[in-house]
Amino acid sequence: MNRRARVTPAEAGLPDGGPRRRTPGLRREEVAVLAGVGASWYQWLEQGRDISVSPQVLDSVARVLRLSDVERRHLYVLAGLNPPAPEVAPEKRDMCEGLRRVIDTWMPYPAHIMDIYYNCVMYNDAAAIVLGMRPDITQNCLVDFFTDPMYRSRSRSWESNARTVVAQFRAACAARPDDEGYQAVLAQAREASDEFTALWEQRDIEDAGQIRKELDHPLVGLLCMESTAMKVPARPDLTVVLHTPLDEANTAAKLEWLASPEGRRGAMYPVAG
Repeated sequence: MNRRARVTPAEAGLPDGGPRRRTPGLRREEVAVLAGVGASWYQWLEQGRDISVSPQVLDSVARVLRLSDVERRHLYVLAGLNPPAPEVAPEKRDMCEGLRRVIDTWMPYPAHIMDIYYNCVMYNDAAAIVLGMRPDITQNCLVDFFTDPMYRSRSRSWESNARTVVAQFRAACAARPDDEGYQAVLAQAREASDEFTALWEQRDIEDAGQIRKELDHPLVGLLCMESTAMKVPARPDLTVVLHTPLDEANTAAKLEWLASPEGRRGAMYPVAG
């Protein structure tokens, strides 16, 4: 009911009723008419009764009530249906500067942000220095994992991690089987790497999470880190990947040195930005 109260008749394209109107916002009957459902059915929906409902009807009700994406998905849950995939609200599309501050604050540890298709959106200086992220590679984290010679030459854990990387990408593809963006990345990876193709055909599937990484950096030697992939609820199209040093091989101190002016002078390629 409080969601009906937020929408005025004028906003819904109805006469406002003048000063005699006592109901704030829309009446149940008005929502039902605008959504194309029966008034009794809509009342039962508000009351949480066990009724038959379709996604199309819920979307119509959400449109009339001008529900946000999170409210729309909550409506699905209340109706006993699986909610649709999250969408980015228009007012949240300008969060990238804030996310840039997050990964820059993570220095001297590597961090990067990728979209749902594994395209790298941004990365901090440590990701450039340690992981070799740079402008002249494909900027797709899946494809570069298999094709970037710099990363391959440094990664001691490449073979053990390759299966996990492919299994996680398959899980992402499975969640959106008709998404042409995933199909394009899949085709690019298959064409670029026989190793990817062989692992893809094993049909393993795994949720994104944490991956142990061991890298042999040319300036400091062994680095042991744990990468953690995290979703931002307000930007479901982005994943923040943070690398944390493990208590091995003096990794934290080495990362701090690599990010120092002396370490940067020894870097073999330019950093981000």
